[in-house]
Amino acid sequence: MRIALFATCVGDLMFPQAPQATVHLLERLGHEVVFPESQGCCGQMHINTGYFPEAVPLIKNHVKTFEPVLDGEWDAIVVPSGSCTGSLRHQPEMVAKSEGMPGMAKRASQIAEKTYDLSELLVDVLGLTDVGAYFPHRVTYHPTCHSMRIARVGDRPYQLLKAVEGITLVDLP
Repeated sequence: MRIALFATCVGDLMFPQAPQATVHLLERLGHEVVFPESQGCCGQMHINTGYFPEAVPLIKNHVKTFEPVLDGEWDAIVVPSGSCTGSLRHQPEMVAKSEGMPGMAKRASQIAEKTYDLSELLVDVLGLTDVGAYFPHRVTYHPTCHSMRIARVGDRPYQLLKAVEGITLVDLP
């Protein structure tokens, strides 16, 4: 598959190892990952605080940047963040509609249909739970509110963790 990476602004600026690891993993699994350089913030922080007009330029940029997925240039868009995945699935369309841009809302919705949280892409699209990972440590998994309630990734991250060789996965009380 040819997969576009949406690194997220927080990932890009504060946790670059997350998008880098996403690229490394997908390439190791035999997929081509592209990084559209014009990507930026999805606008979630603006939208969550009621600044819809201020989010419009960010939404326009996201739609313009990731429209090639609609033409088949890419097979999917991957996001290594449940919060940003959830935002991209619902907020751009909502804001575009509320700001009187039905065409933009439609394109944002179509792009959202091809946008996946990393765990969804691996489990649902690629049909994998075992990605050949090894981590000989005791860990627990805390599902984030956005990944569960907005992106609705369900137990996909847990499925992936259970397949990691050497891991001791402890339930979170």
